[in-house]
Amino acid sequence: MDARTQIRLFISLCAFSLLMCWTPLLTTFRLALTDDAYTHILLILPLSTALIFSDPKCRDSLSRSFIHRPSLGFGISLLVLSLVIICSARWIVNVPDRVSLTMLALVIWWLGAVILCFGIETFKTFLFPLCFLFLVVPLPPFALSRIIEVLQQQSAVAARILFQVAQVPVTQNGIMLSIPGLDIEVAQECSSIRSSTILIVTTMVLAYLLLRSWWRRAVLIAIAIPLSIVKNGFRIFVIAELGTRVDSGFLTGSLHRKGGIIFFTLSLVLVSVLIFALRRTELSAPGEVLNSR
Repeated sequence: MDARTQIRLFISLCAFSLLMCWTPLLTTFRLALTDDAYTHILLILPLSTALIFSDPKCRDSLSRSFIHRPSLGFGISLLVLSLVIICSARWIVNVPDRVSLTMLALVIWWLGAVILCFGIETFKTFLFPLCFLFLVVPLPPFALSRIIEVLQQQSAVAARILFQVAQVPVTQNGIMLSIPGLDIEVAQECSSIRSSTILIVTTMVLAYLLLRSWWRRAVLIAIAIPLSIVKNGFRIFVIAELGTRVDSGFLTGSLHRKGGIIFFTLSLVLVSVLIFALRRTELSAPGEVLNSR
């Protein structure tokens, strides 16, 4: 299979997948535009493309990808699996679950197209940017609801600990916190699902670009998950303290409604500090980094 045939086949397979999954794809992007829980989906395709074309290793692989032998068996297997999932999804009555399953099948189809046309070696080179595409799959409602519940509960715990550290009398009952002069409910809208998801996505990209060993990347991403909870607990703590000690207007003002970017930035600064520390350990262990590549 020559280079032109590879490219034409890949474009044809991608175009066919878009036609086949056009409605679920539109539904997914409509969700991303209207629901805070899915905002991160808008970032995934541009980020994945940018990672492929900006990484020197990826650019080098692009120039050599056409000499890699296509993996017909593995590629066709993934395409068939994708078709099976799409056909199975048509029997699901619940529309959101059907959309999630179809989008999963769409990503599997794209991966199969890459392997079929350019080979398994090319896929291995682009492993992170390609697998990153799975984040365009919207979580089904039951899974999303459970995640939001966990964020509510753990954010309340984080805020309670901060109040205790600050020696503010506090009691907790589920997602309800009580401090002198104020009762706080960590509602779904206060779970910070959007900023938490974007923080984790951003951390994944930074870990891939700035760290070399897989375990350091895993450590950074693992830390970003509780950090997103601590960030939200800190937001609750700060707004409550300002509202009870400085001005009650803070409880309903712009810091409460639009101040998420401030706390997101603070958490991103902490992620940057962690990256700096992990990079220092890589520089002190060059042999380990070389082996991890």
